[in-house]
Amino acid sequence: MSKHKDDIRQHFDAIAPSRAAWIEKNAFFYESDWRYMRFLIPEGKRVLELGCGNGALLARLRPSRGVGIDISPRMIERAKLDFPNLEFVVGDIEDAATLAALPGPFDYVVLSDTLGNLEDCQAMLDRLHQVCHSETRIVCAYYSPLWEPVMTLAEKAGGKMPQPQQNWFSAEDIAALLDLGDFDVVRREWRQLLPKRAFGLGWLVNSTLAALPLLRRLCLRHYVVARSMRHVSPDAPSVTVVVPCRNERGNIEAAVTRTPKLGPKQEIIFVEGNSNDGTYEECLRVQAAYPDHSIRVMKQEGRGKGDAVRKGFAAAEGDILMILDADLTVPPESLPKFVAAIASGKGEFVNGTRLVYPFEKGAMRFLNFLANRSFAAIFSWLLDQRFTDTLCGTKVLRKRDYDQIVANRAYFGDFDPFGDFDLIFGAAKLSLKVVEVPIRYADRTYGETNISRFRHGWLLLRMVAFAFRKMKVA
Repeated sequence: MSKHKDDIRQHFDAIAPSRAAWIEKNAFFYESDWRYMRFLIPEGKRVLELGCGNGALLARLRPSRGVGIDISPRMIERAKLDFPNLEFVVGDIEDAATLAALPGPFDYVVLSDTLGNLEDCQAMLDRLHQVCHSETRIVCAYYSPLWEPVMTLAEKAGGKMPQPQQNWFSAEDIAALLDLGDFDVVRREWRQLLPKRAFGLGWLVNSTLAALPLLRRLCLRHYVVARSMRHVSPDAPSVTVVVPCRNERGNIEAAVTRTPKLGPKQEIIFVEGNSNDGTYEECLRVQAAYPDHSIRVMKQEGRGKGDAVRKGFAAAEGDILMILDADLTVPPESLPKFVAAIASGKGEFVNGTRLVYPFEKGAMRFLNFLANRSFAAIFSWLLDQRFTDTLCGTKVLRKRDYDQIVANRAYFGDFDPFGDFDLIFGAAKLSLKVVEVPIRYADRTYGETNISRFRHGWLLLRMVAFAFRKMKVA
């Protein structure tokens, strides 16, 4: 063990008896930090924490299997005593043999303040692939370098637990290290502009001002979430195309004939929403007319596109789930691009964007265009991933990821009549990698839109407020 590591070990051995008291002294900071970590990491996952200290964070994540490693024997002794349901190991996380001996893989690997004490962060991150699978998320939480003088003063004044000499990393520094180690960064966030309770002012500032686009970069705490690219392997999965349809009789046959081959096995599910133009009967006719296609027809009991999508996805048998709006303004011929993006592993949630190529005349009115641009910018900020067109109807994800969204749906509730935001918010909470596929947006050739600019515009404004409360005040 190097002198640096031995100094680290001795320091934390000495701190171990008072660690819980320091947490209690700064309870507002720690509770805020742990609350956001619980937002990022759902309960019941396999979690590995590197540099776990006394195990307090790991315990609050409520993992199905939780393993913590720390270089300090006295910290681990305290963790085992306080949290006997979790596994704790004394070890050097920069030692390849220590990581190789772990009972992985894990769903989440957590490094909370750990990077500050390492000798070679890049080498350690590079070794993390051995405890990952294709969907593992690496979660790094650390302090902003902007706060270094404040933190130093707080230590000298006795308001913060003493630390040995630290490495200081911005969120961008950590993202760059992860990139060098073949990790793909999927989320960056900043929290806690005021890390003290301050008679309620801390909560008010952190839930309002701290979330604003420029001010948030001044926050004390930043978080970087990434996925391992070494475990991504291209495949040729089966595909389900769900087509919600209401009063779209003239487009049903074209939805079948214009959809190209998307995989070794594919199916089309029409979910008909109580039309008055014979759409349901046309779906049945087309199903009978094309027996060489796997076509299913379902009748919607509820209302709205969101309800139709959920019904179709619940019945889907494909590995990849796709939405194709029955107005065919997103050409079915573009669907192979979506499948390629997700089957290659480049994306985990693939969103269409209509705002890159020029529109066909009449395809989108000017006010709709402005609204789409505005909402895309707002939701990109709210969700910490880039969106240029949240309202494009074509969205694609794997069934296994959709099942995770369903399992975590209680966090958001049944709030979305469109169906788009149920998926977008769910994907963002799971930190899925979002990519966008540009499509040429066409004018509809049959029927009329079911979207009301003003009524649904008001709903979208309410959605913004809902997303702010759930994503930024989490």
